[in-house]
Amino acid sequence: MTDTLYIGKGEQDQALRLNYANRHGLIAGATGTGKTVTLQRLAEGFARAGVPVFVADVKGDLSGLSQAGVATNTRVQERLAKIGYNDLHFAAAPTVFWDVFGKLGHPVRVTVSEMGPVLLGRLLDLSDAQEGVLTLTFKVADDRGLLLLDLKDLQAMLQEVAASADTLQTTYGNISSATIGGIQRRLLQFEQEGIAKLFGEPALNIQDLLRVGQDGQGYINILAAETLINSGKVYATLLLWLLSELYETLPEAGDLPKPKLVFFFDEAHLLFNDAPKALVDKVEQVVRLIRSKGVGIYFVTQNPADIPDDILGQLGNRVQHALRAFTPKDQKAVRAAAESFRPNPAFKTEEVITTLGVGEALVSLLDSSGTPGIVDRTLICPPGSQIGAVSIQQRQQILQQSPVTGVYERQIDRESAYEKLTQKVAAQQPQAVVVAQQQQEMPQKRVASGGSGGGYQRQSASEAMVKSVIRTVGNEVGRQLIRGLLGALRK
Repeated sequence: MTDTLYIGKGEQDQALRLNYANRHGLIAGATGTGKTVTLQRLAEGFARAGVPVFVADVKGDLSGLSQAGVATNTRVQERLAKIGYNDLHFAAAPTVFWDVFGKLGHPVRVTVSEMGPVLLGRLLDLSDAQEGVLTLTFKVADDRGLLLLDLKDLQAMLQEVAASADTLQTTYGNISSATIGGIQRRLLQFEQEGIAKLFGEPALNIQDLLRVGQDGQGYINILAAETLINSGKVYATLLLWLLSELYETLPEAGDLPKPKLVFFFDEAHLLFNDAPKALVDKVEQVVRLIRSKGVGIYFVTQNPADIPDDILGQLGNRVQHALRAFTPKDQKAVRAAAESFRPNPAFKTEEVITTLGVGEALVSLLDSSGTPGIVDRTLICPPGSQIGAVSIQQRQQILQQSPVTGVYERQIDRESAYEKLTQKVAAQQPQAVVVAQQQQEMPQKRVASGGSGGGYQRQSASEAMVKSVIRTVGNEVGRQLIRGLLGALRK
């Protein structure tokens, strides 16, 4: 194993130092300029150096990492000849496929409690008032020892909070039924989109992302995101949760010869679109501190301007593919990208960015002292794995050979908030039955109506009032019982 990862050839060889790989990085460029191939080259390079990798595959192309490349590929051979690189190994990388929907990989789940009210509020696009009530609901569940594992637990808990609003408000504050109704509607929409599969058990064990094979190679964890990316906030929130879990779970590691994990965040702009400042601050904190846990984060996006400046300033290793400058806004972005590099006296960075060919990039990596190197116009080395997506048969074969096969496939539904609250309401069933029987057994007295026909005796005012009260009480208990049993109905 080497202590560097070869990226390509410019005025000199460009190689990323593994001991600085946790200083994070950026892969940027317009569509079709070669970002995916660069990402693939880096991912397999880390894996072969013994570093586990997590990457979201938004187009399906990265699944080719699981198969060996073709040595006779003409374009690959031409590129290798241009850069004079003869050490490319055409081999598959050890791969584990994951999928929130459980179709193209092992299911990815997280419990509602692990996600927490802040990220869940962002996921559901809640207002400040709704997020406040959601936080209150989590607190009530915690105080009562009720587990929130899946969405039906959360729905049942919201109903319980709504039903107990009068007694809870003295301790937890005012609770609006309209606000809870708004949250429930968002949860219902969430279920209809199929995203409810994200929540439940067995939840993803972060340690399963840190696997290294017996041959010393790190596993590449590929999240199938072709469908998930259609729900941009779900995609971004899930990846942010993963980063937060890594930060909370891993111990301090200090300076390491290589990272414990490298995390590629593709379509990174989705994380920051319409994000409140509090969330951006949280991301900045995670990026700043997680490198001490031995984790490197590499943001992949079309334009560096998609990344907030405070975060962009922490990305030490940069690969900038071509940018287009058709509008004044584009031209401004090109200037900003050029100014972020350490200048090279051999060319004007701002001019070169718009003229780079496919597979070419401006590269600046941290040198031996941890200082950003002079930017270099670089031909990127092709990967040794397959370029392009795998077949369904190949994917299934990889899944069958996976080290986590059988661990996540069967969902577990243990006793949690929904079950306990349902039992609580069910305990009221005998009372509801008694009330219903009293209604049915109340005699209806027939009397003569002054002729040959018959009729019902008119009720007195007091009798009518008693029946109305009984019917109201019975209906209310019945509604509570049904809501508890179904776990999803609202008042």
